[in-house]
Amino acid sequence: MKPRTLSFSLVTVLLMLCLAAVSFGASLQQDLAAGSTVEAVKKKGVLKVGMDIFQPWAMKDKNGQLVGFEIDVATRLAKDMGVKVEFVPTAWSGIIPALLTGKFDVIIGGMGITAERALQVNFSQPYDYSGMSIVAHRQLAAGFDSLASFNKPEVQIAVKLGTTAAAAAKKYLPEATLRMFDTEPQAYQELRNGKVHAVVGSAPRPAYEAMDYSETLFMPVAGTFTREPIGFAMRKGDPDSLAFFNSWITLVTLEGWLEERHTYWFETKGWNNLIE
Repeated sequence: MKPRTLSFSLVTVLLMLCLAAVSFGASLQQDLAAGSTVEAVKKKGVLKVGMDIFQPWAMKDKNGQLVGFEIDVATRLAKDMGVKVEFVPTAWSGIIPALLTGKFDVIIGGMGITAERALQVNFSQPYDYSGMSIVAHRQLAAGFDSLASFNKPEVQIAVKLGTTAAAAAKKYLPEATLRMFDTEPQAYQELRNGKVHAVVGSAPRPAYEAMDYSETLFMPVAGTFTREPIGFAMRKGDPDSLAFFNSWITLVTLEGWLEERHTYWFETKGWNNLIE
């Protein structure tokens, strides 16, 4: 074969390979877009958000409307996507299975990022941080001034089923007797009634309980005893949506909006009149 003919053949082969690569890339991009939750949400015009009631993450106001930090976050996210938001209240113990079966598009509900959960869902980068606190009954826990004080079999700790609060209680209070409840209000009511020694829950709810019922309850340990990142949870195999959520979180963080909303809901009680 002549050199010129060989050179021409090589160029032709390289050109065909480049065209094939471009075609494959376009096909892959189309496939990813077709399986993207974000693209599906844009087409139907509604973002369905799975969440549960956690004060002050998500609560019902006097008119039965949802308010709270997570409600603000999801509402702003939907607005920036140009779609409506629909909240799907779901029992926390079953919220990941509900996501996986398509009951909603994403969980935005104060969900802590853990290795166990990450085996089931993909998490966005953290958009907030939380931690566990403990609030106790003044009479039943009189003289208790440390976590170690509660780490005894005769001490009963109330927690919400399926939460990182339950995991933290098991880890830091392995000897205590845990009482599991389906909702946070049930756990705190049991504490106010003097049926358990303490409740372990996500900050700042335990501190609010101690302030609102100061004659009955107190904070035996100041602040939080854990720190956990909070992220959006979505179904696996959707890099397009993961990239979008991460970009959105970065933008509203740099804008200062997330910090402003966090300060309002977690560091003040200016919203208290909305729910009482």
